[in-house]
Amino acid sequence: MAIVKADAYGHGSRRVSEQLWKEGIRSFAVATLGEAINLREGGLDGKILVLNYTLPQRAKALSDYYLTQLVIDGAYAAALNSEGYKLNVHVAVDTGMHREGISSSEPDEIESVFKLRNLTVKGMATHLASSDSLDKSDIEFTDKQIERFHAITKKIEDAGYDVGKLHVQASYGLLNYPEFEYGYVRAGIALFGVMSHEAKTKIQIDLKPVLSVRAVVAQVRWVRAGESVSYGRTYKSDIPFKLATVCIGYADGIPRHLSGKNAFCIIRGKKAPIVGRICMDLLMVDVTGIDSVAPSDVATLIGYDGEEAISCVDVARASGTISNEILSRLGSRLPRVYV
Repeated sequence: MAIVKADAYGHGSRRVSEQLWKEGIRSFAVATLGEAINLREGGLDGKILVLNYTLPQRAKALSDYYLTQLVIDGAYAAALNSEGYKLNVHVAVDTGMHREGISSSEPDEIESVFKLRNLTVKGMATHLASSDSLDKSDIEFTDKQIERFHAITKKIEDAGYDVGKLHVQASYGLLNYPEFEYGYVRAGIALFGVMSHEAKTKIQIDLKPVLSVRAVVAQVRWVRAGESVSYGRTYKSDIPFKLATVCIGYADGIPRHLSGKNAFCIIRGKKAPIVGRICMDLLMVDVTGIDSVAPSDVATLIGYDGEEAISCVDVARASGTISNEILSRLGSRLPRVYV
């Protein structure tokens, strides 16, 4: 089940889903009803699971667009049922993450969903809180979550219900718990050749990033020793330096928090430090020592240029976050160019 929420982690959900369909994927998941409708109106066939809460009053849209809704408690399921539309649903089970879902210790509430006249349960799911960690305590916690999920799904099956397809693993769950063969793997960040952060996994695979982020140089100038750069005058040099202004900023998803950190871009095959505060639409780069930098040159913020590379994990680490956030916050005004 391809997770293509948040505009396919910033990559463009329609084009990504179209390509995944060509690769044989027939099941998709998004966060919101709007994301699901966008894919349907873009021509995507197959199953689409809506993971976030959809207002019960929008049940007709779920039906009209042939969508499957994740239900997070008995009251929500009953509210959807009362709208009178025949809907397919998956049941979210809370096995310890405590984000959403019916507690695995409440079989009666879970069973109540199966009894609703207008809802057809097509699957059950849980989410692992620490599947990206191989620390002993985290492995024990994950094992307990999986044990709880197995116990409750068996109890529901023993009561005579068809639980449909089960799904537990996301990207790290697949790489660290490959022995479990469920109906779906909810592959997300790994689909795009990236992991959330640097982490050890039981299975090592050679992921290749799909996406690069590039912008153009607008201006190049020499700045005198002691002069400052950008808002707040936070960057100065004791010697003259060559400065390039690049047409990208935090409105495009380059974190302002990178300002003053160990952050770079690549111009003409060489890494150059980002200096001064990152602005909404522009950022500045010290290109001293890089010959012939000129307007219209390409600056690579994420990706390869010659022998140099900057990974999404590099940017995330410098920003104090994870790759998922960096990618999903890439701005809508950045044109997506598909090769």
